[in-house]
Amino acid sequence: MASAQQQTQGFHVYAPSPTTGKLLVVEAAPVAGGRDGGELDLRVVEEVALGCPVATIARHPTEPVLYLGPASGEVGKAKGAVVSLRGNGLSEKYSEFVFRHPYAYLSLDRTHRFLFGVDYGSGAVDVYGLDPAGALGTRVAALDEGIRTAHSILTTPDNRFAYVTYVKDSNAIHQYRFDAGSGQLTALEPIDAHPPAGTGPRHMAYHPSLPIVYFSNEQHLGVSAYDIDAQSGALKLRQVCDAFGKEESKEGTSASDIVITPDTRFLFVGIRGHTRPVDGIARFRVKGENGELEFLGRTPADKIPWGFALSPDGRYLLVTAYDGATLTAFRIGSGGELTKAGGLSWEKNISAIVTR
Repeated sequence: MASAQQQTQGFHVYAPSPTTGKLLVVEAAPVAGGRDGGELDLRVVEEVALGCPVATIARHPTEPVLYLGPASGEVGKAKGAVVSLRGNGLSEKYSEFVFRHPYAYLSLDRTHRFLFGVDYGSGAVDVYGLDPAGALGTRVAALDEGIRTAHSILTTPDNRFAYVTYVKDSNAIHQYRFDAGSGQLTALEPIDAHPPAGTGPRHMAYHPSLPIVYFSNEQHLGVSAYDIDAQSGALKLRQVCDAFGKEESKEGTSASDIVITPDTRFLFVGIRGHTRPVDGIARFRVKGENGELEFLGRTPADKIPWGFALSPDGRYLLVTAYDGATLTAFRIGSGGELTKAGGLSWEKNISAIVTR
């Protein structure tokens, strides 16, 4: 692997704050002469006062636009924002947008024509139209399956299907055919992929070249891998890979976010020690021949690691600490090890981040 100093250029991290109603913009710059050429200087360079409690964020892949979902709000009155960025990564303008629900997760489809939002409290799913420049339009589709604790939605790489996860007692993965023309979601039969009891699928990451999707298991503390049927889109359980041994207690602990590296070699999941000092990042090797997982170990992290994002070059993992009030950059080693490369202190209760 080439060194991080040779490959990494400066980038930005964007974080919504539900406490102060701000968008925090962090500049991540390589440190000249840093250890192994892999150090990053993290600095908050802008605070955009949006005037509403925002908690979730999604980035348009090709346009300089960010979508910030509301942390709370009544049905039909949940205030979020759309932020346009300048070429230098700082904000250019922003506008308030009233969403149907507050959202635990936001994502775009693969053609960038639709924005999805899932409401943890009600379990509702909303779909909004986007114009070619990324401007947010009206709600074009919605789902309400009558169960709570919805936590994420993401379309498959071919954009033909989408899955919605439900944690805790709901413990479900709902499967849909996605119409990329209209934004409509049609339930597959069966609608539920029936994850193993007690797993609590939370967030997901797709293998870039194999028909496999990985879910972080909020309650089971690990990862579940599912094969995706090419014709029907139905999921079939392939593997459950734990981050804790059978003898280790899982009490007061839950998993959070998940990412897979662009080279498909490694996968990382957050482990939150709500009542125990076990906060960390679970590391997994992704086997190239079949996409199966091998648990490598856990790297300590600040209190309640919540939101993950990879640097644009895929060489750093950025992690928020919800209670620890920090942002930490970890350099990803050739064997999947994580080495702290930089960090900063900021507000508590920041969860989601994106990079650009």
